[in-house]
Formats: sequence, C-alpha cells, structure tokens
Amino acid sequence: MQDCKKKKYIAFIMMMPPGTIRSVKALTKEHSIQYEPLLLWDSRIRRNGKYDGIATVLEFDFSKPWKIAEALLPYQGSLVAVTCGSDDHISRLADVIPHVPYLRTPTTESLRWATDKYEMRKRLRLHDRRNTPKFTWIKENSKKERMRVIEKIGFPMIVKPTNLGSSLLVSICYHEEELEKTLKTVFRKIKSLYDSGKRTETPKIITEEFMDGDMYSVDSYVNSVGTVWHCPLVRIVTGRNIGHDDFYNYKQMTPTALKQSTVEKAQRAAETAIHALGLRSTTAHVELMKIDDEWKIIEVGPRMGGFRGVLHELSCDIDHAANDALIRMAKKPVIPKKCKGYAVAMKWFTKAEGVILEMKGVKKLEELESFHSITMNKKVGEKALLSKNGGRSIFNLFLYNEDRSKLLADIRRVEQLVKIRVKTRSNSSGKKDGGKLLAKTP
Repeated sequence: MQDCKKKKYIAFIMMMPPGTIRSVKALTKEHSIQYEPLLLWDSRIRRNGKYDGIATVLEFDFSKPWKIAEALLPYQGSLVAVTCGSDDHISRLADVIPHVPYLRTPTTESLRWATDKYEMRKRLRLHDRRNTPKFTWIKENSKKERMRVIEKIGFPMIVKPTNLGSSLLVSICYHEEELEKTLKTVFRKIKSLYDSGKRTETPKIITEEFMDGDMYSVDSYVNSVGTVWHCPLVRIVTGRNIGHDDFYNYKQMTPTALKQSTVEKAQRAAETAIHALGLRSTTAHVELMKIDDEWKIIEVGPRMGGFRGVLHELSCDIDHAANDALIRMAKKPVIPKKCKGYAVAMKWFTKAEGVILEMKGVKKLEELESFHSITMNKKVGEKALLSKNGGRSIFNLFLYNEDRSKLLADIRRVEQLVKIRVKTRSNSSGKKDGGKLLAKTP
C-alpha cells in the first residue's frame, strides 16, 4: 500500500489506446508527478499476459461490486483518473464509478444514454428535434412489427444495434423484403457479436431515418462543468460512398477543407449533443452528417474516436491520450492553434465476402512518400467478411503529408495498387479464375 501512495495512477478499463505509455510519461515530465498506468481487467475474461510489464494490472470480477471496491481500496489516495477507450467496455466504467466517488467522472446515467443509441436518440430529440432523425426500437422480425416501423420511419431506413460500434451489423433498407432479410441476419448474429465483444448490455436493435449527406466527426473534451474544447474535424468517407454495400469508415482524413464558419456550426451541434446527454469529465466522440448547410447528429460516444490518437498527433501534434487524462483531472487540454499537415486512416474491406486467395500491392504501400504505418488484420486463407455482417478490416493504413495534394495523390495510389482476390460463393464452382478482384477503387 505504501508504494501506491508514492505514485499517481491513471486507470484504464480493459484496454490502453496506442501511445498510452508515451502519453503517461509525457504527463510525468510536464507536471513533475510520477504518473503510472493502472489497468482494470475483468477476471471473467482471459487476459493471456496482455499488458504485463507495461502497467500495473488489477484483475477482479466486475459483476461483483465488493470485488471492485476491494481491488481499488489500496489506490483510493493515489488514483487521479479513470478512463475507457472502447464502446465494448463503457458499461464496466459505469460499474467502477460508484467506487471512485472523489474522482471527476461522467455519471453512470450519462454513460447509459451515450452507449444505447435508442436512449441517446430520445435525449437528443428532447433537446433539439432538428438535429436527430426519426427512429424506433424494433423488437422482432414479424410482419406486424415491420409494418409499424415502415409506417413510422419510411424508406430508406438504417438498421443498427444500439450498443455496437465500428458499423457492425449496420445496414440500409429500401423496401420491406430487404428489411425482412436484414432483420433476419441481425437478429441471428447480434447475440454472438455482443458475446465476442464481451459486452454486458442486452442486445437491442433500432431503425432510423436514413440521412443522405457528407459525414464528419469530431472528438471533444468536456470538463466537469460542461466547458468543451474541440479537436479538428475529421472527414469520413464510408464504404457505401465508394460503391460497397457496407457502412464501415473507409477513409478518415483531418483536418478538413471546410471554412471556419461551417466548422463552428458543426462544433455548436456537437456541444448541444454532448450537453443533451449530460456528459462531463470525458472525451466525447461525435459523428455528424452535413446536409446542405445543416448539421445533424449521427451518434455520440463517451470515449475517444477510433484512430484519433494517431491522426491528431500526426496532423496537429495533439497528444489525445494525455488530453483525455487531463480533462478527467480538471486540467485544461493542450490543443495547438495550427496544424502542421494532413493525415488519413484507411480501413480496407473487400466488396464481397469470401476466402482471401491473394493480396497484391500491399507491400508497395510502404514506398509511398506519405506512408506512416499499416496494421494487417487478415491474411491469405482467412475469410473476409463485410462490416455489416460482423467482419473486421483486411488492414488499417495511416498516411501523413504536410502537403494536402501529395496526400490525396498517395491515397489514389493506394486505391490503384491494392488488389485482393477472394473466392466468393458465386465464383467457387470451379470457374477458371478461382476468384474475383473485389477491392474496388472509389
């Protein structure tokens, strides 16, 4: 216990975002306080030594409040912040909050509103109906229920789980037959996806009015009294934008080319959504749709957005993980006034599902002037699935360049270089080609 008192601990729920150790060391140097990462892990889930040697790990059963209290008791005097970077584990953050009463945290109610898209929509509609589309909870795939949904929402409509991120099981439907087929798939797969993501919420599905516009997102820091600081906006191009029947975030680029007055309107819409959900002492990830000159809210997450740590560090020298900790310690986040360049994250999916037969051009990406890093998630012989069916990307690619035109040129080169051949059901019956090139350029 004595050793605990000599250090100040920043607690992370179930995972630490990339760059966390470096950010914690930077905070130690900047504030002359010995900060250390403390990982809180649910003992019901096998860890296999993950994070050993880089963080103090506490393992306990999150479903038993006295176990949480027992594990945290020795750290009560030295714990300065608790954070969670994944939608999958926000419910566990809510479990911990009652046991750290003197830390600045979001309320458990605000976390529930922000992680359940149905509850979120109700709160957003209450504060400003103009910023949110029509929506409803769909409980079963019956004729009567489909007719109710169609009458209330109309076509086209979006079907999505209330608690899953990364566009998992998100689909667009244009007619009843498509809605029936989509719901059949979603109801069949949803429980297994919740289970594989170790989620503790009850699976639930909503449908909502389809919004056709340009998609953006912003990560914002909100302190304990509701003051908000914004990171630069990120322009998002989805799989649907490039002709795929899928809603994954294909390309995320920052900063944008929007004029300042347009950015400020987006920021005001984001702040309205953050305050509608009562979020405080947290980083909020807000997804927005720009329709003509208006901004509508797609959703809000009480955590950092995917890839944002890398994107904001590359383009603007923002230490996102450090700011996430600072806002929870009642300290002002550090956001440079100007960005030094442009960064993009690309998630690569095939256009159709099948076993991967061949990957071409991937190694050549490292030769691009803008290349920063790549993470391979799939290899030849494994099955490529669509995001809407629970699949993960083939690879994630990061590019950076001080010159926006050079970055755009390298993005185009990526789209021309990469060819992924998969064996689909339609071409697996002995045809000569043995597969089809399904990684299309926009």
